[in-house]
Amino acid sequence: MARAFLLVLDSFGIGNAPDAEQYGRPTSDKGSNTLGHIAERCARGEGDRQGLRSGPLSIPNMDRLGLGLVAEKAAGKRPDGLTYDGEPTGICANAVEVSKGKDTPSGHWEIAGVPVPFDWGYFPDTEPTFPPELTKALLEKTGLPGILGDKHASGTVIINELGEESIRTGMPICYTSADSVYQIAAHEEHFGLERLYEICEIAYDLVAPYNIGRIIARPFIGETPADFERTGNRRDFSVLPPEPTLLDRAKEAGRNVLAVGKISDIFAAQGVTKKMKATGNPEIFETTLEAIKLAKDGDLVFSNLVDFDMHFGHRRDVPGYAAALEYFDQRIPELQAMLQPGDMVILTADHGCDPTWQGTDHTREQVPVLIFGPDIKGRYAGQRATFADIGETVADHLGLAPGDHGRSFLIED
Repeated sequence: MARAFLLVLDSFGIGNAPDAEQYGRPTSDKGSNTLGHIAERCARGEGDRQGLRSGPLSIPNMDRLGLGLVAEKAAGKRPDGLTYDGEPTGICANAVEVSKGKDTPSGHWEIAGVPVPFDWGYFPDTEPTFPPELTKALLEKTGLPGILGDKHASGTVIINELGEESIRTGMPICYTSADSVYQIAAHEEHFGLERLYEICEIAYDLVAPYNIGRIIARPFIGETPADFERTGNRRDFSVLPPEPTLLDRAKEAGRNVLAVGKISDIFAAQGVTKKMKATGNPEIFETTLEAIKLAKDGDLVFSNLVDFDMHFGHRRDVPGYAAALEYFDQRIPELQAMLQPGDMVILTADHGCDPTWQGTDHTREQVPVLIFGPDIKGRYAGQRATFADIGETVADHLGLAPGDHGRSFLIED
């Protein structure tokens, strides 16, 4: 039995990447450290929130797998509260991204063995941010009376700011970020969910000349800023990876690829044999367990736990992020108890989103790679030169043909 379960803790960086100085605004991402700064704030009592959590960060299961060790290798300092000093119970490493950018598609595609060799297009941090000809074409093709926003913004903030006006006028809220993305928010009922999707499909074609990676539909409900809430009906309209990924190789070999959460959207459904929708980390974790039950010999389960990024990283919510990490860590033994001989689990991330950093954008960071299973012996596997090593490790484990990028962790130097 050889199955692989790949879980991405969205935005869980462990220290700035070597090229972090080239990224970030208004200043660089050099010095960013998602895990380290969360742990530091918790140790100082700044990660406390009544009814949620208190005290130093406590994630002992990931620590035993080698998280504290790889975080120290990445940032030069072991995070506060991660005190395990024995041999790691899994193969562990800190990995560096070679793709240009620090966004979701680049990170996930590289994890799946395909780095992004080109520069994405981005919208300028100006108001208005979108080219007038793009907005004009969108209005002409959709019949919209206009758009609101037209700037860089946090999704929850701009919906609170403009949600009522959007409901009143019938104009969607269009915004972007430091990622290569065009986001469209509208009310599920007043505007209509299917209409929102249709407009996003039109926008997807219109932004192609600008080399934008994703259009994201951001539906919300509620009537006032006090109760506006984004729903689980988000949909990403992504461009295709530049070459076949690990998912494609697995599917072509007759394996099942079970995509949990937003994974299918990130890969534009390429290589996916079963899409398993789920919203929020608890539901995504439960659905991942269900996928593990369904997985047969040679299959791949690929999950993204989005709350770390969407709810806590971008919102600069240290207590929320810390509590989410502790919740996930507490459930690891439950996952371990389901494993069969030959199974492999990989915990990793696609980029950073340091909740203590300036702005609300992702941060260019190294990520942890924690590999465990009944037959896996613990060791530190060094700093990996590309996230593609993760995909090649899965391919090696499942007996798939190797790709052109990366090197399996299972091959020891």
